[in-house]
Amino acid sequence: MRKDSDKAGFRFARSSSSAALAIGLMLAMPAAAQTASETAASADEEILVTGSRIARAGFDQPTPTTVIGDEDLRLGARPNIQQVLNDLPQIRPTTTPSVSNGNTSTGTAPVDMRGLGSNRTLVLLDGRRFVGEGNLNFIPTNLVERVEVVTGGASAAWGSGAVAGVVNIILDKDYDGLSIGGNVGISSRGDGFRYGFDAKFGTSFADGRGQFIIGGEFVKDAGVIDRSTRPNLNSPDFIPSGTGSELVNDVNFGNVTLGGLITSGVLAGQTFNPDGTLRAFRRGTSVGAGAFPLRMVGGEDGINLYDTIPASSPFERLSTYARLSYEVGDATFWVDGSYARALSNAPFFGDYTVGGALGLPYLTIQANNPYLSTAIRDQLAAAGETSFTFGRYFNDILQLQFRGLRVSKEAAIGVDGTFGNGFRYKAWYSHGEVDSEQAMGNSRLVRQFNNSVNAVSSGGQIVCGINIDANPANDDAACRPLNPFGALNASPEARAYFTGTQQAFGTTKLDSAGAEIQGDLFSLWAGPVTLALGAEARWEEQISSRDDFTVANAGNFGILVFSTPTSGGFNVKEAFGELLLPLLKLENAVEIDLSGAARYSDYSTSGGIWTWKAGGTARLFNDLLLRATRSRDIRSPSVGELFAVRSINIGPLNDQDRAGRAAANPAYNPTPSTVTTFTGGNPDLVPEVSYTTSIGATYSPSYLRGFSASVDYYKIKIDGAITALNGSNLTLACVRGSAAACDRITRDATGTVVQVAANQQNIASFETSGFDMEASYVTSLSNVGAGLPGSIRIRALATYVDKLVFDTGLSRVETAGDVGDSVLRATPKWRGTLSATYEDANLGFDIRARYIDGGNFDRTRTTLINNKIASRTYVDLGARFKIDDRFMLFGNVNNVFDRKPPLITVNSTLYDVVGTYLTVGARVNF
Repeated sequence: MRKDSDKAGFRFARSSSSAALAIGLMLAMPAAAQTASETAASADEEILVTGSRIARAGFDQPTPTTVIGDEDLRLGARPNIQQVLNDLPQIRPTTTPSVSNGNTSTGTAPVDMRGLGSNRTLVLLDGRRFVGEGNLNFIPTNLVERVEVVTGGASAAWGSGAVAGVVNIILDKDYDGLSIGGNVGISSRGDGFRYGFDAKFGTSFADGRGQFIIGGEFVKDAGVIDRSTRPNLNSPDFIPSGTGSELVNDVNFGNVTLGGLITSGVLAGQTFNPDGTLRAFRRGTSVGAGAFPLRMVGGEDGINLYDTIPASSPFERLSTYARLSYEVGDATFWVDGSYARALSNAPFFGDYTVGGALGLPYLTIQANNPYLSTAIRDQLAAAGETSFTFGRYFNDILQLQFRGLRVSKEAAIGVDGTFGNGFRYKAWYSHGEVDSEQAMGNSRLVRQFNNSVNAVSSGGQIVCGINIDANPANDDAACRPLNPFGALNASPEARAYFTGTQQAFGTTKLDSAGAEIQGDLFSLWAGPVTLALGAEARWEEQISSRDDFTVANAGNFGILVFSTPTSGGFNVKEAFGELLLPLLKLENAVEIDLSGAARYSDYSTSGGIWTWKAGGTARLFNDLLLRATRSRDIRSPSVGELFAVRSINIGPLNDQDRAGRAAANPAYNPTPSTVTTFTGGNPDLVPEVSYTTSIGATYSPSYLRGFSASVDYYKIKIDGAITALNGSNLTLACVRGSAAACDRITRDATGTVVQVAANQQNIASFETSGFDMEASYVTSLSNVGAGLPGSIRIRALATYVDKLVFDTGLSRVETAGDVGDSVLRATPKWRGTLSATYEDANLGFDIRARYIDGGNFDRTRTTLINNKIASRTYVDLGARFKIDDRFMLFGNVNNVFDRKPPLITVNSTLYDVVGTYLTVGARVNF
């Protein structure tokens, strides 16, 4: 058993041998390959590396593998493991606390390798799947020993989802002692306050045969609510410019205001002050034709849809874990359990569907509305006007508020052991559940809102018009009139009448079991032949629902957020095997190994399917390692894709596949009005199939100890990717040759479309290729000059994306090099880091540069005159000081030079939108 302080020497050795991140608060990036010269420090250590089921040293793997150490995770003071991984060039940042573009996924922390989608990156915990679709908010960072990141297909080893790669989180199961830590952070603008603390305790018993560990961490982040405090987030949008368009800042609504804008009649162009009086609307530069165009640049009273969306969303998370193990002979029996919760609570859009925003209908206000002043009513009467149209953004009373809570509970039991001549085995069973609660507060009830707006005077009282008109059938005693003029003039009773909370609930369950065995079968001239065999099974289930109020008002909400419940599940039974075959070994000259793996998976929904992987390594004169792999991988459909409740809609459709049909049958109708459209899940989906090729080399010259470099080429092609198209787009995809799209369309005898299945389908294809590169150097300063203390480490990592193509069957879009519209794609051609670390016994300093290549804002916007975005480089600094063996202080500064993001339309996963951020903390070990 060991304490944290006992691991210092081990960590340094692993950092060079396994290419871990440079230790430090700035989280210097890990190497993408392990090389020959780094083997000496850990020659006696053989660990299971995630790229394979066979335990062998990481540097001998044919698949590039990155290892991130425990100190790198903790000392960086990041809110979760996901944000550490997002710094890897091959990881595309997706949902993070700073992604706030009006979505309900805040509180999740997935990993998206290669930009192919987080559902195509498999996340494991100690080599096992865990419930929650890879949400890293559920993992306590302080209990993590290392994170292994495999870039490349690995379904033969690990099953479905390992298309772009695998992230395997290895927990420290041998910790002995007590560790307590905490940190606080704040931006240079005084907002974004975050604090966190963690603790863990471990002890051995029964003469070291037993081990118990428990720990957890808590993080709370206040977020950055006011996005106007950050540059280039002030409502960027596109405006006409000459024969094209231009992306500019501060583009606002030109036809609505916060207090309300009169858009017709004698008072047109007047806006309401907070107290209900009028003044002239001070507009900006109009964009478009008409007296009240939808948009304008600037303008004192202008507002934008995204003004109320935070630059960084608030969140908090708690994650805990405990494990008990006991050795009996050569076997170790264990049981573990975890509990975690992730909470997000953030403002959403205002309800833009009422009041004229985005070209939607204006409100009509009657001239006798009693909330209008006498002077205004007199002006309208003098002009002979009985009503006027009214543009207003009701974010003061209809500001949506999202709250999402996810709670994870999981437990597992298992046994690991050895027998015979070095054979190893393991078996386990786990059960996990995630319960989710989502709510969208302050949602507008359309019917009630319209009732409240129609205010009239009766008997000296202001009442709802429906209650005194000639139709008693529409009376509603609960109705309270609304004063819509100015800001914050709505009574609490009126707001309670026409707003409500939409709620949705869900439960996801995962049961998994497995067993495996591996060992050396026999030895050949070049070394032992090693075999791994195993079997696994899992059962997945998902149920989601809405509360009675949400169901009853599904057609009455201004914005319906939770619309498609899910109910269903599937199971899969699998068997796998892997073989390592040494072919040639000439001492200090050549070593050649071949490896192969295969897995058969039998799904209850789609039947059986094979995956496989073949690879090899060739080491030449100890300095050069060549490696290559080819694999067939899969992603099976999720429960939601299979079983989201199907809905039926009857409505119009514009048939794009009309060529020759009218001539063949004059009764053909290209625009039928009563087409039956099915949406939702599709139980007939089959797994996506992908093929991955990787070829690379690492070089570690014996004449320059401590230096290594690597380059790896990758190519991934996915067929039958799952997506959904609407009815009209399905007909267009059919025209363009998609047989799968044609199969979803039903026509009658005249050729007219009568039915389409617009649910999830295996219709798309994706493809990506590029290069990963790494170079690193580590040395003791005593090698430079006698008596110089400490060591230095320098490391550079880079990824070049040559191609990233998404083909939906309707359109084929190349996204590599598009970096502006980053909510959707954000795929720079080049991305990399350069880091340097100095460390001695008590001091450590780090500096890191993070580079994001420039490129197109969006290549599909061919007329955009400023369609080029410059590159960005962020610089981070870190320092730490050990007061003694028990106590350490640390601090870091991210984005030291407060580098602003480029002009982007909504928000960014790729760029730093918070700015300079300071974190300080302390840790004590007992």
